[in-house]
Amino acid sequence: MKRLTREQMAARVARDIPDGAYVNLGIGLPTMVAEQLPPGREIVLHSENGILGMGPAPTPGSEDSDLINAGKQPVTLLPGGAFFHHADSFAMMRGGHLDICVLGAFQVSVNGDLANWHTGAPDAIPAVGGAMDLAIGARQVFVMMEHLTRGGESKFVANCTYPLTGVRCVSRVYTDVAVIDVTPDGLEVLEWVAGLDFPALCKMSGVPMRAAPGAGDTLGGEA
Repeated sequence: MKRLTREQMAARVARDIPDGAYVNLGIGLPTMVAEQLPPGREIVLHSENGILGMGPAPTPGSEDSDLINAGKQPVTLLPGGAFFHHADSFAMMRGGHLDICVLGAFQVSVNGDLANWHTGAPDAIPAVGGAMDLAIGARQVFVMMEHLTRGGESKFVANCTYPLTGVRCVSRVYTDVAVIDVTPDGLEVLEWVAGLDFPALCKMSGVPMRAAPGAGDTLGGEA
């Protein structure tokens, strides 16, 4: 089994973002999606610190310390981009004006509950940021995460044991081994990587899953 690299994961997410979409990319892995968006398509990136029309990372040496995303990383601004107040940005998020947000996760439940801001560990620094607003306000919530923790435990759970970010909010999950939809009837696998059969994926995940019609081990084959 060959797991996807983080760049391949970001490219797979980017492939599912339609032309004309308004999209927020969360802190961490999701920021990599900006580098993988297909050229020639109009996808408007939003950042909760007050940017619309955000572009990819600048070339080394051309960074502008006043132009950063919510994760304090330097970014660029595309033609037609705009700046605005933090409160206006959150009003966009809460008002249902974003088509998609891409968030990282510590846990995703079979019902689509999301836990991504705190593990409950005594030394962890809680950092919810705008995640709760995005999880509830965006029309679709894509999660991008490693399938397993560093300790080898599945991030898919029957019920989240970490503090919740949002309830029944996740639409689709992209991991380093599979793409999985959250449906009213549970988790439905769309693709998985070659060298991993479906029963092994289910065992790795530790929760009930079913294969979508036509699903197979095609993930990463386009790379």
